[in-house]
Amino acid sequence: MRIGRLFPRLLLAWLALLMAGCAVVGPVRPDDVAGKTFVVTGASSGFGRGVAQQLGAMRANVVLAARRTDLLQEVGTQVAAAGGQALVVTTDVARPEEMARLAQAAVARFGRIDVWINNAAVGAIGRFEDIPVADHARVIDVNVKGVIHGSHVAMRQFRAQGQGSLVNIGSVESEVPLAYHASYSASKAAVLSLGRALNEEIRLSGQTGISVSTVMPWATDTPFFTHAANYSGGTPRMVLFDDPQKVVDAIVWVSLHPREELPVGWKASLATFSHWLAPDLTERISADIVQRQQFDTAPPAPPTAGSLHAPMREGRAIEGGVRERMQREDAARRDPAPPQR
Repeated sequence: MRIGRLFPRLLLAWLALLMAGCAVVGPVRPDDVAGKTFVVTGASSGFGRGVAQQLGAMRANVVLAARRTDLLQEVGTQVAAAGGQALVVTTDVARPEEMARLAQAAVARFGRIDVWINNAAVGAIGRFEDIPVADHARVIDVNVKGVIHGSHVAMRQFRAQGQGSLVNIGSVESEVPLAYHASYSASKAAVLSLGRALNEEIRLSGQTGISVSTVMPWATDTPFFTHAANYSGGTPRMVLFDDPQKVVDAIVWVSLHPREELPVGWKASLATFSHWLAPDLTERISADIVQRQQFDTAPPAPPTAGSLHAPMREGRAIEGGVRERMQREDAARRDPAPPQR
């Protein structure tokens, strides 16, 4: 078939996928959430904090896990004030014994676990060989091993209950690997593959009350970029950031309406479809964009391991302020200050 004839069909297929991806997330009824028990890792900021606060407003039991105890207690207070119940369990997801303790604490307090959300993640930005191997290893420890640890204890609990919803937070990079995010992209590809394998095991077991959903957001303005290790020489940047509320809504929705894979919004849907259609071209375009943003235009920034190996005080909210910072940086580049005499 000639490309001229094939292109309209591909365009129609893309439009159908795009409409489906953008329309699938709907409202959540508070009565469907009230009284259910949700475990949320990475609950001190970003998506995790947003999900916890939203669940609290719907009167859920919310088990909050992260390394920053003071922030977990702050979120727990907000959950309780909104009408939910909160349990704070300081947890490093990379440690299997701490994840087992998290599950035990949730069941001891609330009797069961209805939804387990593996949200905690870290990243490392820069040329692969410029990033210390210890930082690459920590990305894998948190993003892959942490999700395996959480999925393992959750699946055991769900098998015993005969029911449960596991939600793993992947990324558009689960499908489209990104230059200068090498270990992060690899980790998120692993999260997607884990979910696909677990769903087949569930199907073969016949336990239809158990589900695994992989949520795949586009780049989102959260404290992730503040917390990321960065050896690129420039401030962390990306294009066309999504608002975190879009992803928070998707996570809460899919926890009750499972989908094996959920790209969030039109940009993530377009990227995943484009990669299916033309993987090499999509990866080249994506790499060129990062090259321009991260290396060609970003203002200088010193190397940092971010929060990979120890928590940091910065980045405490749902939103990260990256869009505002980039606007300031772009304005300064267009209109540089006159030299001081």
